[in-house]
Amino acid sequence: MPSATVDGSTTEGASGAVGPSRRRLPTQARSRERVERILDAAAQLVVADGVEGLSTRSIADTAGLPVASLYQYFADKEAVLLALCERDMAEMDDQVAEDLAALPEVTMASLVDTSMRAFVKVYHRRPAFMQIWMRGRTNTAVYDYGRHHNKRITENLLAFAVDAGLVDRGDFTETELHAIGELAVELGDRAFQLAFERDPHGDEFLIDQAIELVTGYLGRVTADPR
Repeated sequence: MPSATVDGSTTEGASGAVGPSRRRLPTQARSRERVERILDAAAQLVVADGVEGLSTRSIADTAGLPVASLYQYFADKEAVLLALCERDMAEMDDQVAEDLAALPEVTMASLVDTSMRAFVKVYHRRPAFMQIWMRGRTNTAVYDYGRHHNKRITENLLAFAVDAGLVDRGDFTETELHAIGELAVELGDRAFQLAFERDPHGDEFLIDQAIELVTGYLGRVTADPR
């Protein structure tokens, strides 16, 4: 089984302009627990009231903390939203790695299906994420972090597929091969946004169609299993 996985490293984009999202990274257990309370409170509010109604005071009140405590870790509510995306995307990476490791046999179709459905599992566990991500197109930090994350997914899944002998490079250059992989990831990402815009739990038909779309597109670089 290939050992390449999707890692969960954070904050720095290709240009180094994404992070940091927090004023400081907590090292003590009590501080880490406070940060998690803040993030969980923000996620709860996003699900209940949407992103636009969020404020640092409402987050702090829901977390049971003074606003001053929130500002120890986050500059504003946008920083909290970015930190939520970082946490949830790292969880997605872990889920993809776990589910791929459990596959008895890897094909391009099973790689795509397993990876994309791993993301859906986390969307269901973290319902605030898709609302933040869809709205993130107006939040530069969230947008940049998401683009960087998609590039990292492309690199790692492509390496996984190459190691597994699933890729036929054909006449494509290395740059073109990466462009195909990145486009496939972006197609899946956008299709999932549509699926969760239509249904907060994810429109199952659109999810299935998205997986079929990406699998079919990657057929241009899929090695003949025979």
